[in-house]
Amino acid sequence: MAAFVSFLYDIFKTIILGIVQGITEWLPVSSTGHLILFSTFFPLNPQEFFDVFKVVIQFGSIIAVLVLYFQKLWPWHKNNTPEKTKNTFLLWSKVIVGVLPALVFGLLLDDLIDSVLSTAFVISITLIGYGIIFIVVEKHPKKPTITSVEELDYLTSLKIGFFQCLALIPGTSRSGATILGGLFCGCTRKVSSEYSFFLAIPVMAGASALKILKYFKNYGFFSFGQIFLLLLGTAVAFVVSLVAIRRLLQYVRSHDFTIFGKYRIVLGIIVLIFFYVL
Repeated sequence: MAAFVSFLYDIFKTIILGIVQGITEWLPVSSTGHLILFSTFFPLNPQEFFDVFKVVIQFGSIIAVLVLYFQKLWPWHKNNTPEKTKNTFLLWSKVIVGVLPALVFGLLLDDLIDSVLSTAFVISITLIGYGIIFIVVEKHPKKPTITSVEELDYLTSLKIGFFQCLALIPGTSRSGATILGGLFCGCTRKVSSEYSFFLAIPVMAGASALKILKYFKNYGFFSFGQIFLLLLGTAVAFVVSLVAIRRLLQYVRSHDFTIFGKYRIVLGIIVLIFFYVL
């Protein structure tokens, strides 16, 4: 009976973490940072399982992008003209270029990130630091010269890819880093956000596969209960991501990212006070 109650509580925690992932993955506020912080109050044990869980459920967010942008991302969509098919292949080639920096640095720094950088202090500092950067950037906006994803060139894609590497530090935000990179490179907020969505597909798929392989190597296969929690968290993240992506694109049509900068600063201060003062 006690084991059953404990599993029900794990289901509750998984739903909460899935909701957090689905909302924060696409907002420039750090999904991984939020998951690590929420796990302080809603821990999924053992820790090595949570290290895999917080990455794997991002796959639900990937599926949401594929669903919402299926025609744009699938070259052989029945409604595509030859020109649109060509543009889709070009888009994927730019995504691959943008992913290369994160692929290299992610493989090199994966163990360091989990063992050293995934702390409340690091998360709080990056939340505050990038929050300030967002506010400064929005106070001194650069006139955009790239108004559609199709206008991205390979050099700009690579530059944004290097910005994405900043998100390897928990609390930075993958979407936040790539959106900042896009703004610095002259993209509109919409283009910066959309390219961030597309970059997420190979990055998060690769990160999920790497985590699962490492877990299998070190600890063996997941239990039935763990598989259920992974699937549940992924499903919740998928549904919530569908809503979050639409809302973000609606928001950036007429608003800037200042509110997210302020949120990051407030949250970072709260984290510092909670973990190091109280």
